[in-house]
Amino acid sequence: MTDKEYLKKYLEPSKLDEGIKRLNSGEPIQYIIGNVDFCGYKINVDKNVLIPRFETEELVSKTKELLNKNFNKPSILEIGTGSGCISIVLKKEVINSRVVATDISKEALEVAKYNAKQNNTSIEFINTNIYDGIKEKFDCIISNPPYISRKEKIMDIVYNNEPHLALFADNNGLYFYEEILKNIKKILKDKYLICFEIGMTQAEEIKTIVNKYLKNVKINVEKDMQGRDRMIFISNFE
Repeated sequence: MTDKEYLKKYLEPSKLDEGIKRLNSGEPIQYIIGNVDFCGYKINVDKNVLIPRFETEELVSKTKELLNKNFNKPSILEIGTGSGCISIVLKKEVINSRVVATDISKEALEVAKYNAKQNNTSIEFINTNIYDGIKEKFDCIISNPPYISRKEKIMDIVYNNEPHLALFADNNGLYFYEEILKNIKKILKDKYLICFEIGMTQAEEIKTIVNKYLKNVKINVEKDMQGRDRMIFISNFE
């Protein structure tokens, strides 16, 4: 199906001409339609949030399996929730879970709250930087943080449309991994799981950061369906 055929399928006829104009001007089709399918759930998106990717679906799927296998009534903190897609699926599909999600962008949180409501999902959303001000401890920390180096060239359609706040990070894209990990022990329960989406060349550098702040942990790097390093799972249990 071409992009124009996709627009015809999902847009009302009265909005089709405007939709084609937006498409021709280089706007992503997901923003024009206004939603995407993520793990079987309808997630609304606009220019305040990243468009969810297939790789993130893989992160969520593996996280869900690990939580359901190893935890009873897990508490989950998502850092940088964006559209809320990760938190919504985990709340829906991890048995007896409690989910808290943070984002520094108030606009993104409005989208996430709307998506949670539309999907009949109870999530606590907090407007803060990373986990500033969070006092409680969690079984699982999950994040798909900004991880693109500011020097890296990305596709125009992404650079010109999606929020740079959610795309780019200092220190060659590693800034947020270090910021999350350096004080993470204060919000982790005794048994814990940490889940990150990562850039395909960042695994070894992130493992070094992990070992700088956490001792005696198991670090698993997982590949996406294209065979690229894309996820890291850190745990202190077998």
